[in-house]
Amino acid sequence: MDDKTNTKEMADPIDSICEANLLNKAELASLPSLYRSLCRSAREISDPDADRRLREVITRGARQGVYPRDRFGLSSLIRALQNADAFCRRVSPNRNVIIAMLLYRLCDDNFMTLQQIEEQWGADIAKMVKGLLKVSSLYARGTTPESENFRRLLMAFADDIRVIIIMIVDRLVLMKLINHHPAERLVRDIAVESNYLYASLAHRLGLYAIKSELEDMSLKYTDRATYTDIARQLNERKNSRDAYIATFIAPLREKLQALGLNFEIKGRTKSIFSIWNKIKKQKNDIDHIYDLFAIRIIIDTPPEKEKSDCWLAYSVVTDMYQPNPSRMKDWISVPKSNGYESLHITVAGPDSKWVEVQIRTRRMDLVAEKGLAAHWRYKGIKSEEVLDTWMNKIRDILEDTESGPIELMRNFKMDIYDKEVFVFTPRGDLFRLPAGATLLDFAFHIHTNVGSQCTGGLVNGKNEKLTYRLRSGDTVEIQTSANQTPKPDWINIVVTSKARTKIRQTIKERQNKSAELGREMLMRRLKNRKIDFEEATVSRLVKKMGYRNMSDFFNEIAEGRLDVNDVMERYTTFESHSHESHAERVSAEEFNLHTAQGEDGDTTSSNDDVLVIGNDLKGINYKFAKCCNPIYGDDVFGFISAEGVIKIHRTDCPNANHIRARYPYREITTRWSGKIGSQMGATLRVVGHDDIGIVTNITSIINKEKNVSLRAISIDSNDGLFQGHLTVGVQDNQALDALIRKIKTVKGVKDITRAR
Repeated sequence: MDDKTNTKEMADPIDSICEANLLNKAELASLPSLYRSLCRSAREISDPDADRRLREVITRGARQGVYPRDRFGLSSLIRALQNADAFCRRVSPNRNVIIAMLLYRLCDDNFMTLQQIEEQWGADIAKMVKGLLKVSSLYARGTTPESENFRRLLMAFADDIRVIIIMIVDRLVLMKLINHHPAERLVRDIAVESNYLYASLAHRLGLYAIKSELEDMSLKYTDRATYTDIARQLNERKNSRDAYIATFIAPLREKLQALGLNFEIKGRTKSIFSIWNKIKKQKNDIDHIYDLFAIRIIIDTPPEKEKSDCWLAYSVVTDMYQPNPSRMKDWISVPKSNGYESLHITVAGPDSKWVEVQIRTRRMDLVAEKGLAAHWRYKGIKSEEVLDTWMNKIRDILEDTESGPIELMRNFKMDIYDKEVFVFTPRGDLFRLPAGATLLDFAFHIHTNVGSQCTGGLVNGKNEKLTYRLRSGDTVEIQTSANQTPKPDWINIVVTSKARTKIRQTIKERQNKSAELGREMLMRRLKNRKIDFEEATVSRLVKKMGYRNMSDFFNEIAEGRLDVNDVMERYTTFESHSHESHAERVSAEEFNLHTAQGEDGDTTSSNDDVLVIGNDLKGINYKFAKCCNPIYGDDVFGFISAEGVIKIHRTDCPNANHIRARYPYREITTRWSGKIGSQMGATLRVVGHDDIGIVTNITSIINKEKNVSLRAISIDSNDGLFQGHLTVGVQDNQALDALIRKIKTVKGVKDITRAR
């Protein structure tokens, strides 16, 4: 751009702007000087033909009122010119960037299209304008910028590192323009956002001066009293501080010159924001801040002498002033992971005041000052591995000094978050999901119930199916139905582990509820027929019918795919066969009374005087029936079996009603006579949660009981539950009842009954 533009060329755009009522008198008065400032800043990249075409398109836009005021009442034309000028002065003059900054507003207001910009100004400028349009669209959604997701989406949307730098410069200009703006709440929100988002990005890109200005202005707008107080104290101490720095530097300069070093010494004061952070962190006042000001020694030396010359300067400083060893930082011997190199030491200067001295070479200083080392991590800003890698790439680009850094960045792709997508809700809430995530993933990300009832959604106002793949910037509204439930094939639609887990969990819960319903249906039918529901028998029946587990079996009943009446008939048949399998078979030749010597304690002789059978008959052989295992104290009766042996049954034996009704003439009255000295076997059925240690706890109780022994145990586990049968030896039913009560107290035991 040429600052010698004649008066007529300058008057045309101004007259047009006046006609469109875009500027007030003060803004109109400042426009010529602002334009000339931009021309001077961009003189080295001036192109008369391009400058003329740019002025013409801006003029046409101005005549049509394309440059409206923003929410602060600021002219977008004035801001565009100020942004371009600030970019040239604070970053680097670059023709394409400047043109993109000036054309962006024309495209945003539909005065020009991206295609027209590409045809007239080139693809590179169109690319930057597109990135600016996408980034500006984020703010139109009402999203909270003070979030990590917003920063990530901003980086993803920009698609070009230069767009991020433009946004940082734009924020710097805006922060300077809104000082004392009457909309205090709006100014405060902008200040908080600037500190959280743009100061952080500026620091990461090595724009340290801009970063410090943004932080200072942010503090000024959010806590003006604190800012003013620190600024006042710094101003009051300025003369004494400058004099102190001069006193500190003078002997150092003399000694370093005597050693033949070629160097430069700088003194600096920390920014107000940094001082405020130090005061808060150290809980101290400004007079006790260690590094309120610092001295930087920059040595011009060839690469092979860098370390030795730095350590030579270090020895001079520590010889002259008392060092604080705990504050010594050696990042020359072992540079920081981000490439930062320097020697830091805090020494007690004149009057015992602490001064931080930084020693580095010209190369090291260039790396630090230009941000090539990306030493934002040193300042405590949250780091991300992916962003760190990306910044290392930027450092490599910037270290190529043959071309301007901005020019080299034109082909640098912002793909650091290409493995993520960022989507909005209609209210402007922003969410991050992995690349490839579907609409169904998003629904489960919002809430399990939303995902479970999802039928589809509106994406950017258009109906989409569950399988729609989300893209960054989509606005998604989930549609639900109370009749919708998760399907097994949904597992193949989602990509997030959270959605998969929730789908499996919801399906499992639904199956469990269905299984409980099926169980209740079968139990109710059996109860109506006065048939007991035995877990062990059902478990064997389930396996016999070919089902993987009891849950699948009961689900089939609940869903009606398995007739409950048919199951009930199978159950009774299976149960009767099960009892028959336990019956003993003896040949006809053996039909006689034996002596009282049975197996496993089943038979008792008449000498035991435990049972009185019939009319005080003695010496009668008998056996305890295995179908009910009676023990001392139970109500019992005798039954003469086909084998000629009297079987002792409990009166509540599951077979009692059957044999009494069919063979009443074989029944014989029986009662207990005296207490048996030995133990008798009884079987307990236990149902509980399949937890680690529960069986150990049960057996531990049995082992602790006096005159009780564990004879046998069998456990079957299905769907998180276990059912087991315990055969214990006890002396009477009172001891057995006491044992049952104790086992019921074990955590995880749902039910324990005596098996019949």
